[in-house]
Amino acid sequence: MNLANKLDFNGLKKIQKDIKKVFFYRVCGTGMGAAACLLKEKGYEVHGGDTNFYPPMSTYLESTGIPLYKMDQVDQAFLKSFDLIVVGNVIPNGGADALRIEELGVKFASFPTSIGALVLSDVNVIGVAGTHGKTTTTFLATQVFEKMGANPGYLIGGVMQERPSSKLGSGKYFFIESDEYDSAYFEKISKFRSYSLDNLILTSLEFDHADIFGSVEDIKNQFRAAMPHISKTFIMSADYLASIELFNEFCDEDKKRWIKYGEKSEIGPKILEANESGTRFQLKFNKDNFIFETNLIGRHNILNLSSVILYALTEGFSYQDISASIQDLKMVKRRQEVRGYYKGALVIDDFAHHPRAVELTLDGIITQYPKRKVHVIMEPNSATARSAIFQKEFTQSLDKAASVIFTKPTRPTSVKNVGDLDINKIIQTVIASGRPGSVVGNLTELMSEIEKIASPENLILILSNGTCLGLWESEFVKNLKSE
Repeated sequence: MNLANKLDFNGLKKIQKDIKKVFFYRVCGTGMGAAACLLKEKGYEVHGGDTNFYPPMSTYLESTGIPLYKMDQVDQAFLKSFDLIVVGNVIPNGGADALRIEELGVKFASFPTSIGALVLSDVNVIGVAGTHGKTTTTFLATQVFEKMGANPGYLIGGVMQERPSSKLGSGKYFFIESDEYDSAYFEKISKFRSYSLDNLILTSLEFDHADIFGSVEDIKNQFRAAMPHISKTFIMSADYLASIELFNEFCDEDKKRWIKYGEKSEIGPKILEANESGTRFQLKFNKDNFIFETNLIGRHNILNLSSVILYALTEGFSYQDISASIQDLKMVKRRQEVRGYYKGALVIDDFAHHPRAVELTLDGIITQYPKRKVHVIMEPNSATARSAIFQKEFTQSLDKAASVIFTKPTRPTSVKNVGDLDINKIIQTVIASGRPGSVVGNLTELMSEIEKIASPENLILILSNGTCLGLWESEFVKNLKSE
């Protein structure tokens, strides 16, 4: 590995004035594409390359005017014309792309380091982190502060409805989804450590990403490295032991900048009423009780929204302005997204792939659609979900489903020293409880099972962070009706 031209945050800050022309190497990932657009908006000349280009990111990048290239059509001389190469974290160590970048003689950095040093170092950054709810909470915060006239900047790691995934903004706030994944093959630290965070919202913290972390303690160590540099507000969930441990470890004498919220906190939220139209809930702030109403449904969504409300209150926004801003909020694509109706059955797509997220999403859907039986299709796609780590938890998380269909993983887990998830055992438990259950190995088998539950009294909830055996790329999508 030749890292002579690699730049960390401080190194990039030192030469910031010399950077004019930037190339994003493997630009079509969600984070890379959003970062490229931020740098272009900041005034840099931005180009991007990838092996393939797929919508929606490719379409969005084209709409911004960023020149795009197939990597096999880009030669070394062209790459040497740039001041900085931003390297996507899909590039493996020791591979042909890594060697090519290292031999260029051009400065290179990860995309978290690049936007941290070139975009975020001089604005008020609110990092939204946690095992669950990062994307949703960042989007909710963006909407709420927009509705209150704050014109925030943002970077969200998901596809938005009718808006870009990132925006520079012109106000004093910048909300950024702050995930714990590695930054690049040469920078094995969590992305949020390079984001120049001034504030932190921590929605949840438990073990996940077993392909890169050995324990929840490893994840906490990434936060331990970042938290001493965060000078303003901390808003942390009290519902997770790991986040409470961080709170107790770092909470200082300035108590006003530390807020513990959640179902285990006296602050709340306390849900007063929930039905298919929305939720009414209470939050306690500075000894005052505030009642809020929103169109959002589900405990997890109310918890996520509460963290945003609490941050707004600490910033001095009025109860009236906040209340008005949360009445009609939208969700990110693939988060409780209604895709249509199939032979009368309502079809909802959701990204949930961790047992707790599965349980909370299922609870929310049941509350929102009380007259329908909720049938779950579960695709264990991530390395952790495919492993046996959450064998018991996955079984319990599906207790309220009317039936369960599991898709067979297309590859074994990459988590070391752990076996694969035994989906047959989970389905046996489902069947033993008197509910239908099945395992499918291909799209034909999946469609056969869908046909069995496709009727007007049913809701088909598809839980996957992938394509669900190609379902979302098949004729099934064309056959979905709007009502």
